[in-house]
Amino acid sequence: MPLAGSLPTSPEHSGFALGRKGFRPFFLLSSAFAATVVPLWMLALLGAFSPGAYLDPIAWHAHEMVFGFSVAVIAGFLLTAVGNWTQRETLVGWPLMGLGGVWLLGRVGFLASDHLPRWAPAVLDLAFLPALGVVLARPLIATRNRRNFVMLAVLAALWLANLSIHLDALGEAPGWRRRGVLSAVDVVVLLIVIVAGRVVPMFTKNGTGVQTVHGSPRLDAVAAASTALLAVLMAALPSSPVTRVVAGVAAVATAARAVPWMTAKVLRVPLLWVLHIGYAWIPIGFALRAFGAPEALATHALTIGAIGGVTLGMMARVGLGHSGRPLQVRWPMVLSFALLALAALVRVAGGLLFASSYRATLFAAGTLWSVAFAILLVVYAPILATPRADGKPG
Repeated sequence: MPLAGSLPTSPEHSGFALGRKGFRPFFLLSSAFAATVVPLWMLALLGAFSPGAYLDPIAWHAHEMVFGFSVAVIAGFLLTAVGNWTQRETLVGWPLMGLGGVWLLGRVGFLASDHLPRWAPAVLDLAFLPALGVVLARPLIATRNRRNFVMLAVLAALWLANLSIHLDALGEAPGWRRRGVLSAVDVVVLLIVIVAGRVVPMFTKNGTGVQTVHGSPRLDAVAAASTALLAVLMAALPSSPVTRVVAGVAAVATAARAVPWMTAKVLRVPLLWVLHIGYAWIPIGFALRAFGAPEALATHALTIGAIGGVTLGMMARVGLGHSGRPLQVRWPMVLSFALLALAALVRVAGGLLFASSYRATLFAAGTLWSVAFAILLVVYAPILATPRADGKPG
């Protein structure tokens, strides 16, 4: 029996389905990566695994959660969304699989860094975002889809943040590793803020039938602008009082714009509440920065809570909708959503309330995260690797 509301697939539609849409290989890669990379990092903390000498285990973990996991999800989403926005296909078939291979080489470069020239991990890792940008720019520019040029700017900002991390690792820009990671997290959060304003009110209105749910273009603009400014300040002045003030403004703005989205009926629809809970961690993370909470707690509110929660929910929804299946999940995915929400709570609240048990809360949150994405992988791998259930292309 299908676990995610899937329909039976007709034999005549069998074939190489994984290369038919960008979300298919990249959601598969990102979910598998999310389920395995955190356990590997926990083993590294215990001294039972080495990610290579290019980055220390903590820096490798921080880098790979942004430029490995998050960027893979972004790639799958944008490759699919840009095709819909422009009515022009972005990349399919073996070229799409090749792009996935470029992403994978970046991951391997770190793990094999002890056996490669010192500069090789940087070259392998830095190749992916420009390649993705070129693929997305072609249909956006050809159709003059200016509204979504911001997506290219997001990719460029992420590449610059990644470059700063590699320059630090190579000894060319000491001290930029931390700034690069923090600003990259905020750039990913900025993308979530932009996309959430476009889709969460619509999803909520359609999924609950509550007609009063709506977005606010003015509040959306303030939320996006304050988040973008915060990303710049986290790169230039991460410890400045000015940065804390802007974080406070961003916290208020991102919370206020979500008020018109809210309805109690969201709690009846797992594909909605996972997005709402994930988004709620954005103002929480910004508020923690504004009030001077430990950096790790604010960062993990934004990474585990916001990035993890929203990407998990979006992969679940896109995976169903774009494979011709009903937008309904069954209990394994509901469990996955709950475990991810609990992982964020344990990592952030546990860090605040039980500071003396830091390692215990870290390992508990890491385990919850890994199980959540392992469930996603098991449930969605067959969906991603098989043709659309309704027989349509894609």
